[in-house]
Amino acid sequence: MAKSLYETLGISESASQDEIKKAYRRLARKYHPDICKESDCEEKFKEINGAYEILSDSKKKAQYDQMGDNMFGGQSFHDFAGGQGNVDLDEILRNIFGGAGASSGFGGFSSSGFGGRSSGGYSSSGFGGGFSGYNEPDLDLEVKITIAFNTAVLGGKHSVNYNGESFDIKIPAGIKNGEKLRVKGKGKAYGSQKGDLYLIVNVASSPEYQRDGDNLIKTIDIPLKKAIFGGKVDIKTLYKDITVKIPSGVKSGQKLRVKEQGVINRKTKKYGDLYLVLNVIIPKADELDADLAKMMQEKLPQ
Repeated sequence: MAKSLYETLGISESASQDEIKKAYRRLARKYHPDICKESDCEEKFKEINGAYEILSDSKKKAQYDQMGDNMFGGQSFHDFAGGQGNVDLDEILRNIFGGAGASSGFGGFSSSGFGGRSSGGYSSSGFGGGFSGYNEPDLDLEVKITIAFNTAVLGGKHSVNYNGESFDIKIPAGIKNGEKLRVKGKGKAYGSQKGDLYLIVNVASSPEYQRDGDNLIKTIDIPLKKAIFGGKVDIKTLYKDITVKIPSGVKSGQKLRVKEQGVINRKTKKYGDLYLVLNVIIPKADELDADLAKMMQEKLPQ
């Protein structure tokens, strides 16, 4: 059974609704009369819109899948649409699929081919009101930016220089590598319309910190004495200065957890933790007091 509507959109009969929509948008951009200036563009655009109107509606699609091109008198949709001349194709399709007016789902074919044309060009839908599947050419842009590690954690301002223009953007605290920020109206222009600029964030590395999800990791040096006997050390975090208690008998590589000194989660609004990796500093023998060095050499366990 011939089913030329699928050929019109260049898709298979098993195409999903998402695939149908993508195929339609691609072809509608290509053949839109404001963009395509070939003699057959308007007719092609009309066919594409008609095919999408049917295949994007589950009830109409089910009817068509059952009957195929028999609904058009056995003709392909191209021949059927082209043979209507100045007759209202909207009305003909309405009669085929039943219903009347806007409830039928056909809102825009006129005797000239479309109901959406005005002195300023075609409407963004390509129809006169009942259809919104078509979009104007994609006016959005994507640009990569690199921000400081501390700015990604704490948030703040970042200056962007793009296309000869400089402007500041707000960086939300907790943003991750690869996330996007939207700047309205900074994309490409098409007539009176302007797209948006999407900034793909690259977070620079930090000499002090590593990030693991919402947690931060920082290596700190502690003297041998505090590693053996314990004590307190002052630590500067990204948020504030804190004092950390070192338990006795710690080893190099051991981690201490400091609660809620990590990165804020943008969804839950909760903070991760800071993990301090201890690096025990072993003094050189010639840096020790001679008596102490001798005693340690004699008394320390093998």
